[in-house]
Amino acid sequence: MRTPDPDDGSRSALYAWRVSLVDTYGRVATDLRVSLTDRCNLRCSYCMPPEGLPWLPSERLLTDDEVVRLVGIAVRALGVTEVRLTGGEPTLRPGLAALVARLAALRPRPALSLTTNGLSLARLAAPLRAAGLDRVNVSLDTTDPERFARLTHRDRLGDVLAGLRAAAASGLVPVKVNAVLLRDVNDDEAPRLLRWALGEGYELRFIEQMPLDAQHGWQRSSMVSAPEILAALRAEFALRAVPGRGSAPAELFEVDGGPGRVGVIGSVSAPFCAACDRVRLTADGQVRTCLFAREESDLRAALRAGAGDERIAELWRTAMWGKRAGHGIDDPAFRQPRRPMSAIGG
Repeated sequence: MRTPDPDDGSRSALYAWRVSLVDTYGRVATDLRVSLTDRCNLRCSYCMPPEGLPWLPSERLLTDDEVVRLVGIAVRALGVTEVRLTGGEPTLRPGLAALVARLAALRPRPALSLTTNGLSLARLAAPLRAAGLDRVNVSLDTTDPERFARLTHRDRLGDVLAGLRAAAASGLVPVKVNAVLLRDVNDDEAPRLLRWALGEGYELRFIEQMPLDAQHGWQRSSMVSAPEILAALRAEFALRAVPGRGSAPAELFEVDGGPGRVGVIGSVSAPFCAACDRVRLTADGQVRTCLFAREESDLRAALRAGAGDERIAELWRTAMWGKRAGHGIDDPAFRQPRRPMSAIGG
């Protein structure tokens, strides 16, 4: 790996570079998304077909010890400060609370969050909070039972709502809700979802549908864009932009003078790649520098071949050094990643 010259020539700047996950554009990754499984117990139409997908064989998945070791390297040697556990559906991972406890015991301690469909939160929220989980993001695209069943191919809206209540009661706050609007399916629900979230005390985030479906059926023309979402919300609410977005993917708005807020993530129409501070680790131990990357760097093989921590850290730094400037969705040559979202981790 070539070593850049620090602008000020100081030893401290060079040291900071050596211990960080920096790329050639000067972005530093401090937010690690760790996928724990590619399996899911929903079949959301924009993610996978109703019959599901071929799952990764268990021997290819990182063990708990391997997850803890890699996250430990990330926080001790590479400057990672936030860790989000994802999937697939991470609550399908056996022994999840015990794994969270081990991650919470790392020093320096990272902030720990979980992205989930919420089906198991009524049972798991309290144990996960006791283990050290800080907060949750719950995916929910509609509060209408019939639409939920049609979108997910499962009649389990009640379980998700119970899970959200359990998360809030357990102190996994702020509870954030992620919603994707689909053309001619639930694209009329933006105001209703926001009114519901405000009433429940949840923080709602609308996310543009991205080209990460297993069916490769995404079309930009059918995507409900961030400007459309904002227009629908402004028809019923007064929105004021919250300054200081930084590297956060969501553009935040204060609703009707606050304190309630709503976020809109325009990953396609208004990409935030220039400020991206994220890196991903798949359930089978591959580093991905972007959701839309077509390249991966294998840390699992190095782990299982007996590589030491510094060698693993160096491989990770090398992977990040090659991160591209942006996701390239607007490039005519863009191709979807081979893996769908469920196998990448959000």
